[in-house]
Amino acid sequence: MASPMERLQDKVTKEVLWLYILKLLKERPMYAYELKQEIKKAFGFEPATVSSYVVLYKLEKDGYVKAKWQEGLSGKPSRKYYELTPQGEKLLEEGLAFLEETLSKLKGNPKKG
Repeated sequence: MASPMERLQDKVTKEVLWLYILKLLKERPMYAYELKQEIKKAFGFEPATVSSYVVLYKLEKDGYVKAKWQEGLSGKPSRKYYELTPQGEKLLEEGLAFLEETLSKLKGNPKKG
């Protein structure tokens, strides 16, 4: 059985994978496998490949990201690049604000609003 800390880490990484994906796509368009690698590099955890694709598909379907195919250079295969939409940028800001507010409450510094 997982410890409370392991469950917490699981919940704030894999369970909100969309947040990490949107954060990275705010910086620049990326293809799915590249996103998976960047998540590991930037945030220190590696999501399952299938999870990354499922989350990207849902984000695209809901209008938070858009995808376009880009021809590969010098014999490389074409890749589907994802980029953040204005709706996705708003969702990212809302998600981050929620987390900041929650952390503030947990630390005993509730925001006055």
